[in-house]
Amino acid sequence: MRRMMTTRAIAFAVLGGSAVLIGGLALSGSPVKVRAVEAARVAKAPVATPVAKVPPKPVAVAAEEPVDAYVVKRVLNVPEPLRHGAYYWDTEGVPEGPIVITVDLMAQTLSIFRSGYEIGTAAVIYGADEKPTPLGVFKITQKDAHHVSNLYGAPMPYMMRLTNDGVSIHGSALMDGKYATHGCVGVPTAFAKLIFEQVKLGDRVIVTSGEMLARGGRITAA
Repeated sequence: MRRMMTTRAIAFAVLGGSAVLIGGLALSGSPVKVRAVEAARVAKAPVATPVAKVPPKPVAVAAEEPVDAYVVKRVLNVPEPLRHGAYYWDTEGVPEGPIVITVDLMAQTLSIFRSGYEIGTAAVIYGADEKPTPLGVFKITQKDAHHVSNLYGAPMPYMMRLTNDGVSIHGSALMDGKYATHGCVGVPTAFAKLIFEQVKLGDRVIVTSGEMLARGGRITAA
């Protein structure tokens, strides 16, 4: 039986890279052209001599925020450890904007962000050792509110597909830490419906194991 962690972790990753960053800022700099400064010409002499050039002084360049940085502006206040079957949801005052979903398998939690604000979080069930939930950055490629698995014949309400071989986020009636999936991320069905209504095809889902990000951090895969 898996035990829930007493703290929540919010996953994040770097788009297009194999490394996963943990905490801190993801900043990038851009090259700056530095023009060489020539030394003053030496006085003319009877015999011409080479003129030395003074190397340019180093120029301090401030790091720039990546264009695609997705700053976490709010994390929901969850007063107690998340239990399987429980979830939190709050969109009041949150502006419309891009959606990013993070899943941390170690903490067994899913968080959904809109415009950088966490609007929902819940405990999850996930793939067992035989069929583990893959780590990485995925896009939602299909949505089906009444999906039934063509491999196992099991209902997968509010299915949001992540991979071509059947891994998805979907509602599950068996929300208990002793259960596992065939690689999918299972959440309470009512919570899956809320997510389903928010996301669109192409939205990002970041799956990690043990990575944490606090308010003010950047999800650079957004």
